[in-house]
Amino acid sequence: MADLIHPSQRGMTTTMIGIGISICLVLVKFSAGYFGHSYALIADGAETSADVLSSVLLWVGLRIALKPADNEHPYGHGKAEPLAGIVISLFLAGASIWIALHAIHYIITPHSLPKSFTLYILAVIILIKEGMFRYVYKVGTEINSQAVKSDAYHHRSDAITSLAAFIGIVIALIGGKGYEGADDWAALIASVIIFYNAIVLIRPAIAEIMDTAPGVEIVNQVKEISEQVTEVQEVEKCYVRKMGFDYYVDLHILVDAGLTVEEGHRISHIVKQRLLDSEMRIANALIHIEPYYKLN
Repeated sequence: MADLIHPSQRGMTTTMIGIGISICLVLVKFSAGYFGHSYALIADGAETSADVLSSVLLWVGLRIALKPADNEHPYGHGKAEPLAGIVISLFLAGASIWIALHAIHYIITPHSLPKSFTLYILAVIILIKEGMFRYVYKVGTEINSQAVKSDAYHHRSDAITSLAAFIGIVIALIGGKGYEGADDWAALIASVIIFYNAIVLIRPAIAEIMDTAPGVEIVNQVKEISEQVTEVQEVEKCYVRKMGFDYYVDLHILVDAGLTVEEGHRISHIVKQRLLDSEMRIANALIHIEPYYKLN
């Protein structure tokens, strides 16, 4: 049944589930952080707020990517998907910087010890967010969406900040007076991890925008399907680029030089149809015929 649903629609459904859960967690984190005297928990809530905003942007990006091709966008609107991934990564980096700056402020500012009840709340949050990461990343992998994978890492970064807050609060409570800053140091360390994740995630999204060639296995698979056509003597050139959820192929194939133009045209259509009918999500293929001369 999942195969009948367009990838962007699956991504949008996953995103909406994440938005709903994150909004609830934002309210819980801010309330617990305020009443529990835990800046790490407040910073965690701020990071989750960034998650909500970036997820909304992802939802918009996926809706745009779902639009069919038109005169102004003959290749469709698939680039909206990696663009959303870039924006999400930038939000992730921005959230990490915001958390770091405020953590430093609280480290040098005296404040009360966090309350022990915040530990129970954080434990539940960690489990929820790690579960969301695994679910969203699985969907992102299945639909081959870098933007959805980036959104998944928002949930993982949220779990990381919550874990860091948990450790910091434990240290602060065990150490007692004089260890209030452990909570804030935890938030600072978490911000570094989040920033690193943002850099890792933005690179493949930029590569897709720049039409970087996909993995060798994709190109080899296209060649293999093409060479299964009896009349194709050899694949001379094969260029593949990813556009949103789909692939576009430019292919140069060698056929017997003695064939007529009509026969060459027929062969090119057979190759194209084989590629379109494959499970590779190839949206279009441009086939160029080259003459093949047999060696005597």
